[in-house]
Amino acid sequence: MEDTPQIITLPEPQIRTFTTLLSEIENGQTKIPQFQREFVWSLEQSANLMDSIIKGYPIGTFIFWNTNERLRSVRDIGGLDLPEPNEGIYINYVLDGQQRLTSLFASLKGLKIKRDSGKIDDFSQMYIDLEANTNEQIVVLDTTAKAPDTLISITNLLYGGRSVLRQYDEQYDTKLDLYKKNIQSYNYSIILLKNAPIDIATEVFARINEGGKKLSVFEIMVAKTYDYEQNFDLAAKYKKLCEELEPVNYETLSDSTVLQAVSIILEKDCTKKQILSLDKKRFIQEWEKVTQSIKKSVEFFKYSLRIPVSQLLPFNSLIVPISYFFYHHKNIPTGDKMRYLEDYFWRCSLAARFSSSVESKINQDIKRIDEILNDTQPSYDWAIDTSPEFIEKHGWFSASRSYIKAILCIYAYHQPRSFNTDALVNISNYWLTRANSKNYHHFFPQAYLQKKLNWENKSFYINHILNITIIDGQLNKNEIRAKAPSRYMKEFSKQNKAITETMKTHLIDNFEAFGITDDNYEVFFHKRAIAVSNELQKRIIGSKSDLSIEAQLMEFNETEAIEMSDME
Repeated sequence: MEDTPQIITLPEPQIRTFTTLLSEIENGQTKIPQFQREFVWSLEQSANLMDSIIKGYPIGTFIFWNTNERLRSVRDIGGLDLPEPNEGIYINYVLDGQQRLTSLFASLKGLKIKRDSGKIDDFSQMYIDLEANTNEQIVVLDTTAKAPDTLISITNLLYGGRSVLRQYDEQYDTKLDLYKKNIQSYNYSIILLKNAPIDIATEVFARINEGGKKLSVFEIMVAKTYDYEQNFDLAAKYKKLCEELEPVNYETLSDSTVLQAVSIILEKDCTKKQILSLDKKRFIQEWEKVTQSIKKSVEFFKYSLRIPVSQLLPFNSLIVPISYFFYHHKNIPTGDKMRYLEDYFWRCSLAARFSSSVESKINQDIKRIDEILNDTQPSYDWAIDTSPEFIEKHGWFSASRSYIKAILCIYAYHQPRSFNTDALVNISNYWLTRANSKNYHHFFPQAYLQKKLNWENKSFYINHILNITIIDGQLNKNEIRAKAPSRYMKEFSKQNKAITETMKTHLIDNFEAFGITDDNYEVFFHKRAIAVSNELQKRIIGSKSDLSIEAQLMEFNETEAIEMSDME
């Protein structure tokens, strides 16, 4: 079934006079929507605009979106504190021409505008050169070489009255009358977009201002959900949420993930279309409950699964279904419910569940979350292989791969300790975005293995998740370098009397059994694969689908290819 097309009134050409245009701005009926950029035109550009108006030249058409929706405004035009129209009164949001309109308003009112740099531009210092010919620049800024009695500011011309104009020589009377008349009688061309939903309005804006570059869903929703009366500003609310998550190292939460969480909780659907059609009133009413659910999901990741920072999450998208769970289940689950929820997390992570078609898969998975809420183990149509052989075959190390992140979460769960001091390793969001991060250490150093290893495709096996440990950056850089493991571990054994227990936090049980004593990488590689496999098996509840290893391999190879292409 095809979607019903949205019916909007065709764009309506209109004319605004000087008086009407200024009046609508001063009454707050013409505003700049949030998705417009800052005012950047210089005084020189603004002077040229006024010069064109005085000469009667066309200055282009303004495009306004006429609506009774209340959107978040960056500011009122010209930076003035202008009134907010009463509820139900239509507002003209500027879709095209805000630089010209702000320049025009600032010039006609003689405003002072403060720039982001701190510089203040004084638009009252814009003058008409009464000696200039029509083929010369009439509106000027530089007055150093001109006689004061041949110059009049635009504001004095418009608002100075007879007493000001009488100060000028009679020879300028004709020009003074003409220029004032040209400004006050200039007809400004307006195209009014009426009865259009916000997604259409922002699409129009994108096409005419950004060369077809679409605004993000979040930018649209910031505008759509803004509520002056309730002081609701989604941009500010999102910023506050990230600030609240910063102390627990989960501040990298994306705005799109937050919107998906809101939509999945309210409508069990997180597609872009559904997000854009969310009811504003309900969105605002439920915001605090939804954000509390997001915080509960973060607590689940950090304290139940012991994932210390958000960068280790295999997918940001996992926050969405888990937040849905905690919206309906206020406390940390126990017993089977906890096992089912953890099983869901690991199945999604190990199978690269959200590498593609994210929205549709989240929508599908909400049924599984509902089953977990009802203490029922969901069925899954994708298989999981936790065998050592699978890990060895698919463990090429890249910090952005979801499968690798899942195994890094296993490493982090054991709260790895420093080789030389037995202190907890500091795991940082900002050290974990690249494969050469300070936190990632190749236990058998790459430079060492390049010289010693004779395996076919040795780069794959050297740069492998089974060769990765999570350690402090300074240890990696200053004390290990390219030394053989037997050598540097012998040195650390002298410094750290608890070295055996320390290495267990890295899933390395025994130096000799793991081939460390004689620097045998093959033994180490296979032993660590078994150790990781055992950890994964603890977290996955057996399922019939897990017997379909051949299907799992095919699906995993496809999602793996998608992740690799995204990296490129």
